Amino acid sequence: MNAVWPRFLRAAYRKEPISSFVITVGAVDAAIGGLDSRWSLFSFGLGTVGLAIALRWWLMHRQQEDQPEQVPQYYLPPRSSRPQMPVLSVSKKNPPPH
Repeated sequence: MNAVWPRFLRAAYRKEPISSFVITVGAVDAAIGGLDSRWSLFSFGLGTVGLAIALRWWLMHRQQEDQPEQVPQYYLPPRSSRPQMPVLSVSKKNPPPH
């Protein structure tokens, strides 16, 4: 679990740095509010986390709908229009001069 947790956080921050930061700030606010019995800070933190998760979910679904499937564009034809060149080999009787 210890090796998976930093890898998960690193991947989340690289993919969506702003929403990951907002989730972290909200979680810290909720933790401080819950430990100090400050219910307004606790509810503000939970609301911030919930809003950031909802925003991330909405953005992910919007990106999937907006992207049509792209057909690959090939710059070269599948086969050459010219015939294949013969394979050249060095004769063992007449090696090239150095």
